[in-house]
Amino acid sequence: MSRYTGSAYKKSRRVGFSTLENGKDLAKRPYRPGQHGQDRKAKPSNYAEQLNEKQKVKFTYGLTEKQFHQLFLKAGKLEGIHGENFLKLLESRLDNVAYRMGLSKTRRGARQVVNHGHLLVNGKKVNIPSYLVEPGDVISVKEASKEHKAIKESLEAINSTVAYVNFDKAKMEGTFVRYPERSELSAEINEPLIVEYYSR
Repeated sequence: MSRYTGSAYKKSRRVGFSTLENGKDLAKRPYRPGQHGQDRKAKPSNYAEQLNEKQKVKFTYGLTEKQFHQLFLKAGKLEGIHGENFLKLLESRLDNVAYRMGLSKTRRGARQVVNHGHLLVNGKKVNIPSYLVEPGDVISVKEASKEHKAIKESLEAINSTVAYVNFDKAKMEGTFVRYPERSELSAEINEPLIVEYYSR
């Protein structure tokens, strides 16, 4: 299945969650899309809840089903809680780290920044959005890309970053300090349901 490139608002309404993490996608119509979107009141089955949770996180991070499942399997090989490890791996993807540093206003935009080769990881160009960044890695904007309009506009709009990354706007360089704690990620994500979904 190819990557979804349609309306993010429609996807957010479908899963009942702001996949853009700003609430704008649900502000006007906080109900499912379609003719009967406001009339669906039946309690969902356990499977439906698990599927919805999986889709919610998949849409938020912008992954294909294959990418999502492979990362889930990788998280299962790590020590600790499977669901929390999975969220930490999602947060350590290069496109997401670029988003958290403020190099783009959206994850989709951050993926494009990476794809177009604007970023360096520890001084080497990396144009693979799924590249997993490790604590201590330094992410910087390539010298030739420091005047990139979209990157500059995004940095000007960002006032702060999350605690597990730091970024120097003047140098256009930052560090992935550590993996995030579960408490630093969205409380609206119920990752045990995703574990249940793939354990069927």
